[in-house]
Amino acid sequence: MNYTLSQLRVFQKVAQLSSVTQAAKELHLSQPAVSAQLKNFQDNFDLPLTEVIGRQLFITDFGHEIAAMVNVMLDQLYAIQQQSLIHQGQLSGRLKIATASTGQYVLPYFLSDFVNQHQGVELAMDVTNKAKVVESLKANRVDLCLVSIVPPSLSVNQLDLLPNKLFLVGKANAPLAEKTHKTDLLSELPLIYRETGSGTRQTMEAFLLKNKVQARTHLQLRSNEAVKQAVLAGLGYSIMPLIGLRNELRDKQLKIFSVRGLPIQTTWSLIWLKDKKLPPPAKALVEHLREEKEALINKYFAWLEELDH
Repeated sequence: MNYTLSQLRVFQKVAQLSSVTQAAKELHLSQPAVSAQLKNFQDNFDLPLTEVIGRQLFITDFGHEIAAMVNVMLDQLYAIQQQSLIHQGQLSGRLKIATASTGQYVLPYFLSDFVNQHQGVELAMDVTNKAKVVESLKANRVDLCLVSIVPPSLSVNQLDLLPNKLFLVGKANAPLAEKTHKTDLLSELPLIYRETGSGTRQTMEAFLLKNKVQARTHLQLRSNEAVKQAVLAGLGYSIMPLIGLRNELRDKQLKIFSVRGLPIQTTWSLIWLKDKKLPPPAKALVEHLREEKEALINKYFAWLEELDH
C-alpha cells in the first residue's frame, strides 16, 4: 500500500460528510484536488470505498471500516505531534471556538497574536448564527464562544471584549432627511432582517418591540454580509453592527441615519461553561486576552470610535 497523510485526511473528511464538494470547502481545497486524492487513496484497495447513486455519494460498508481505522491513525499521529511539542516546552493542542457570524469581523483580531505566538495550537473556528453557537457550547463541542448576547439559560463565565453598536444603515444616496428621526420611521421603511436565530435579529426585534414599532420584514438573509450587500444594492435598510461596515462607510457607499434610541449597544463577549475545565490552549487564550485586550482594541479597533462620531 502506498498512501499519503493528505490522502488520509481527505478520505476522513469525505467519509464524515459524504460529499466531495463539502469536504473541499472544509479542507480549503479545490473539488478536483479532493477528487484526485480520493481516487489515489481508493487505488490502494480492491474493494470500493465509495459509490455514487444518482448524484449522491455514499460510503460503502468497507469504506466505513477503513474510515474508522483512518480516524484512529490520524488521532495517533496528532497525539505524537502534540507530545513532541509538549516535550519541547511549547503550548499545544486543539482550540475550538464558535462565533456568531458577525464575530468574523472581531474574533480573528483577538486570536492572531496568540496563535502566531503558539505554533503548536491547532485552531478550529466555526462561524455560524447565535442559536447554533449556543447549541455547540451547550453540547460541549467547543471550548469557547464569542457572542454579542450572553444566553441567560446557560451558566457561563464571560470575558467582555468589545462594545457592539448597531445603527440604522442605508445606501448613501437614500432619500432620508438629515435629522434625528422618530422610531416611527422604521415602520415605513423596507427593513432587511437576519434569519431567525441570529443575535443581530434578536437585538433588532427587541428594540422594535420596546419602542412599539410595527415594522415590516422586507427581506430576510442568512448573514450580515448578505444583508450589507442587499443594502448596498438599494433593496432596503437595516439595523446593523458598525463592526462590519468600515470600508463601506469610509468610501461613502453606506450611510448611518440618526434614529431616536439608536445605536443599540451590546458587548462582544467570550464565554465558556462554568463547570468546564478549559484545556490548556483555551485557558491560555483567556489569560492572554485578559492581559492584552485593551492593547488589541487600540491596535485593531480604534476606527470604531472615529466612525461613531
